[in-house]
Amino acid sequence: MTGYTHDAPQVLDADACWDLVEGTHVARLAVSVRGEPDIFPVTVRAHERTIAFRTVPGTKLATLVTNERVALEWDHVDGDGAWSVVARGTAHRIRSEHEVDAVQEDAPPLVPTVDVPTEEWVVVEARDVTGRRFARSGG
Repeated sequence: MTGYTHDAPQVLDADACWDLVEGTHVARLAVSVRGEPDIFPVTVRAHERTIAFRTVPGTKLATLVTNERVALEWDHVDGDGAWSVVARGTAHRIRSEHEVDAVQEDAPPLVPTVDVPTEEWVVVEARDVTGRRFARSGG
């Protein structure tokens, strides 16, 4: 193709990835449901390298009981380009009031994006956070 330029994606280090997702509200949770991949949107809070989300009892929560290995993905597109961050780790449901208080301490409130009564808290301990930044195409 004549006149086509392609800038390679910029690989982001973990600090840059955490800076991008800090303060975001929506991510996608990737899990394995009965051996098949599935993805769920979640209202999430990433604060001081702690990832937490609230959910209702159902497929997501039941899946985490049998397979705690998950991935979360965030992305953003604007006039300058785009970025994508993936965190892989272990999810666990927190049940005690003490654990919930600890997750909420010194963090902005986690307000659901949609009007669904979310009752259960889940924390994801990220073991690997990777990201890329992409230049916006001219076309």
